[in-house]
Amino acid sequence: MKRVLLAMLAVAGLAQLAAAAWIPAKAELAQVLMERAWRESATEAERVRPWPWADTWPIARLVSYKHDIDLIVLSGMNGATMAFGPGHHSASALPGETGNSLIGAHRDTHFAFLENLAIGDRLLVERDDGSEHWFRVADIEVADSRQGELPLDLDGSWLTLVTCYPFDAIDPGGPLRYVVSAEKLPRRIPVAAHAP
Repeated sequence: MKRVLLAMLAVAGLAQLAAAAWIPAKAELAQVLMERAWRESATEAERVRPWPWADTWPIARLVSYKHDIDLIVLSGMNGATMAFGPGHHSASALPGETGNSLIGAHRDTHFAFLENLAIGDRLLVERDDGSEHWFRVADIEVADSRQGELPLDLDGSWLTLVTCYPFDAIDPGGPLRYVVSAEKLPRRIPVAAHAP
């Protein structure tokens, strides 16, 4: 009886470990498939979906050289999209255009690096049309999602990255959001000048 109980506990423990590993593993695999779709989109006349049943497609690449981050951003900022990677809010401006481009992702996968961003850090966004846009982090704040929405109609060109907060929360989905606002730099920055 003792062996059966130990075996059952071991199986239950392994099941919990597998469940905990599933989300990060899915996020990593999705980025591989999205990277392939991103590369294929550059040579195709139409959008390439990362997997056949996807209802989204890559629209941009988000890079932070300082934090060794290179992420494919998908169209749409909803739970289904953000399960696989960062999502672009369809009502917001495209990165580099006038207004606020809003991109969201989960705090425990793709946007975990936001916790280490600092004012002045640079971010590169490459759009699916091949254009590159550099942004500099101008503000970092914790906002309460119950107090209203982020503005989309702004002067200038802004990139806003949003994730849940706090980063180490045990219960996900609370009302607090970690909001990083970055302003587009007025000139093109060579890749060699990506230092913070």
